[in-house]
Amino acid sequence: MTRHLLTGEELGHDELVALLDRADALKAAPLSSRALEGASVALIFEKHSTRTRLSFEAGIFELGGQPVVLRRDELHLSRGESVGDTARVLSRHMAAIGLRTGADALIEELAEFATVPVFNMLTAGHHPCQALADLMTLRERFGRLEGLKLAYVGDGNNVARSLALLGAIAGVEVAIASPPQYTLCDARGATLTTDPGEAVAGAHAVYADVWVSMGDEDTADERRAALAPYRIDDALLDRAAPDAIALHCLPAHPGEEITAEVLYGPRQRIWDQAENRRHAQKALLELLVR
Repeated sequence: MTRHLLTGEELGHDELVALLDRADALKAAPLSSRALEGASVALIFEKHSTRTRLSFEAGIFELGGQPVVLRRDELHLSRGESVGDTARVLSRHMAAIGLRTGADALIEELAEFATVPVFNMLTAGHHPCQALADLMTLRERFGRLEGLKLAYVGDGNNVARSLALLGAIAGVEVAIASPPQYTLCDARGATLTTDPGEAVAGAHAVYADVWVSMGDEDTADERRAALAPYRIDDALLDRAAPDAIALHCLPAHPGEEITAEVLYGPRQRIWDQAENRRHAQKALLELLVR
C-alpha cells in the first residue's frame, strides 16, 4: 500500500527512532545510499522556500535521484486541471511527490489520488520534515530524546503543532507558550501556557519561529506587539536548563523573535538544524520509496 507522510503521525515510536538512526548514518556518509538511483521526485512549491528546496534538491541528488521542481503556475493546476488528475499523471512519472502549500486539504487530496508516496514540505497545519530535523538536532546534542523537554515560545503555528505531535511520539515533553490570541488550538501532546518563563523552566531546548509568517503580513504590527514578550534572549535561556540550546526553523529576524546574540552565539544549534533537514529528509525518502 502506498505510504504518505502528511502530518508525521504516520510514524510510530520505533520507526521514528530508526529513521533518526538512519539520518545519523547518512549524515556521516552522505553518498552511501543510492535509494533513488534512476528515479525522479516531484517537488511542488506554492510557497517560497530556501531551506526546504535546497535540502530536498541536494538530498535527492545524493540519493542518486533527480529532483523535479515545479511551481503551481507551471502546472495545469493553475488552469483548472483537477488535483486528482495531476496526482494520477505525476504518479506515472515520479517515484514520490512533495508539496509545499497552504491549506492541508490540497495535500490530502493529492495523497488520495496518488499511487506513489506524497510527503508534506509545509502546509498551514503541519511541518513534519522540520520537526524530524529538530528531533535529530536535539538527539545529536543530548544523546537521547526520551525525557528531554523542548519549549516553543511564540505563535502557535504549524511548526509548534508538528513539534507537539512528533515530540510526543519521540518521548519529548513539549511546552508551548503563546499569547492567548495565538495559542495553538489543537496541541495534542503538548502543555500550553501564556507564560514563556513557565514554558522554558527546565527545558533542554528553547525554540522560536518568525512572528510574521507567510500570509500574516496584514496583521504584522499587532502580531509583533503581542509576541514581543516571547523573544528568545539570553535572559530567557537562563531560565531553562543549564545546558539549554536555542533552536529556530529559520528564516530569522534578529531583534524580533530572537536576539542576534543568541542566533549567532554559542548557545544555539540553529545552523545544525538547517543542515539536518537534508539528512532527516533523505532517511524519510528511503522509508517512503522502499
